Amino acid sequence: MNDASPATDESVHPLGIAGAIVAVSAWALSGVVAKHIDMGGIAIAAYRFITYFLALSVFMHLRGTRVTLRMLRLSLWGGIALGVDVALFFSAVKHTSVANATVIGALQPVLVAIAAHRFFGERIRPRDMAFGAIALAAAIVVVLSAADSAEPDVTGDLLAVGALFAWAAYFVFSKMAKGSLTGNEYTIGTAFWVGVINVPLGFAFGQDMSWPDTESWLWLLLLAFGAGILGHSIMNWSIQQIPLWLGSTFTLFIPTVSAAAAWVFLDEPLTGTQIIAMGVVILALVGVVTGQAGVGSRPRPLRR
Repeated sequence: MNDASPATDESVHPLGIAGAIVAVSAWALSGVVAKHIDMGGIAIAAYRFITYFLALSVFMHLRGTRVTLRMLRLSLWGGIALGVDVALFFSAVKHTSVANATVIGALQPVLVAIAAHRFFGERIRPRDMAFGAIALAAAIVVVLSAADSAEPDVTGDLLAVGALFAWAAYFVFSKMAKGSLTGNEYTIGTAFWVGVINVPLGFAFGQDMSWPDTESWLWLLLLAFGAGILGHSIMNWSIQQIPLWLGSTFTLFIPTVSAAAAWVFLDEPLTGTQIIAMGVVILALVGVVTGQAGVGSRPRPLRR
């Protein structure tokens, strides 16, 4: 009698894929919204996440779910990772070019893929790796084709590298929360920690942490509920439904959406190279998605 090896592919939920696409699109648009807020980046993060935490706490309380110490404890590391990522990235762009910081951040799927294999036993097929590599290269072209005039600086690049590792760690900790917390519980916990971390960091970096004016609050509320609900809440749910490496790969869509939104809403020009690279990113990610069709429905070999 021969024992067939069980399949190790994690099931892929179509709604999980759709949710991840919506989430990264919301994150991409948040950068355009932040342009309209006359506040420092860390101050924006502090007010944005604290507001989202309070609003989500009320919503969950009305549905009979309280914020508990257990919830905050189990979301601690994910919240720290996200809080550090936000602080380091916004600090990085103060010292180096946005292009440099964004390109370094685009390497996140590589780190996450390694961690996904190491901690969760996920395997990436050569076909998906090829499409992912094409999407990564094209995303970098999108960013570099719109490089700003800021002079690169080693300090800023090192801060961006720190943000890269923190951003990758956030995805890993989010996956680890599966089975311990619901998506909403994990989201509210991480929002709490991001707010708590960025308040003292804002003062430490000399940012104006005073109460925002009315116009700034309108944009902050849009960020809190747009990027919060459509971004973090949906992504935290999605990566419980799909492989971690797949959810991370979708972040390569962020530069494309950001560039397109900046063109539409901020009148920022798009170069021909950018447009071609954006198209390549989309086609490569479509290739990754279509490659997942039926993965979750493949029958597992029977042990006899």
